[in-house]
Amino acid sequence: MSDELELLRDWDTDAGPLTEPARAQARYRLLNTMARTERHSDTGLSRRRALRLATAGMVAMAITGTAVLITSEGEGLDRAGTVAPQMENAAAAKVLNGAAVYAGNQETAVAPRDDQFIYSKRIIKETDRKTGKVKTFVDVNWDSVDGSKRSLTMERGNVIWEEPMEEGSFVWPPREWSKLKKLPTDPKKLVPALVSARGTTDRSIDDLAGFDWFHAYFMLGELLKWPVLPEGLRPAAYEALALVPGVKAIPGVKDSAGRTGVGIAYTGEGSQKGSYLIFDAESYEFLGFRSEGSTASGRTYVQLSHTVEWAIVDRLRQRP
Repeated sequence: MSDELELLRDWDTDAGPLTEPARAQARYRLLNTMARTERHSDTGLSRRRALRLATAGMVAMAITGTAVLITSEGEGLDRAGTVAPQMENAAAAKVLNGAAVYAGNQETAVAPRDDQFIYSKRIIKETDRKTGKVKTFVDVNWDSVDGSKRSLTMERGNVIWEEPMEEGSFVWPPREWSKLKKLPTDPKKLVPALVSARGTTDRSIDDLAGFDWFHAYFMLGELLKWPVLPEGLRPAAYEALALVPGVKAIPGVKDSAGRTGVGIAYTGEGSQKGSYLIFDAESYEFLGFRSEGSTASGRTYVQLSHTVEWAIVDRLRQRP
């Protein structure tokens, strides 16, 4: 743990103390990064570098943790002249429920075998906030369906070999199809199940409060990044997002393909400014992700990404 402690000591001593939600979020992100990095070998992305990226991102998030919503002037204003939360949530819910319908109509029954791989190709565009310079990455991944084989993944162009998962290890979303199949497709049951981090819980959605809702938003967003999900789970995830208090619709957001759509952001406790899921404004098709971040050197950037293709294949490096 010496490296991790050194990383924490490297944080800017002039920065204000983290709030408890930000501290809890930092712990979650750091532990998830540690678990993922343990499986990497033969890669230029070292454990220390991965942890530094994770902790640097958390500092930036703690500093810029309040998202801003852009709305039509005068629409849904309360007595204080601000947009009423129920109106904001209603606009976001319309997009997310529409996305659930669109995803349901596009679904085909798939059930990959444990010995197969999930191939995916993702485009990432990063724009430096200071210089305006744009970097484009084409990330190609082959993930073992049950985690029992080595996986080959890419992160911003870095090639990473992931070792087979050890028994009892945990990553999110689960790689094992059997675990994904166990997740509820009832949105009101899916939310508390994801907050539990292990996919099962006796809690009701009515029991959730405060940072639980950010946790739900984050876990649902990570789940939706996985290109292949059991039938009914993706629509349920969109409907579950619509249940999260604090989700807002942001018009006029462009994705990494240059398409203009509607961004969905979480602006409640623990929120991160500029982090959106992007949807087509008419069909509600999911287009991609937007986020803002910074490097350990202090460079800030906007990152856009979308998946251009995926397939179930029988071996590493096989393409559809």
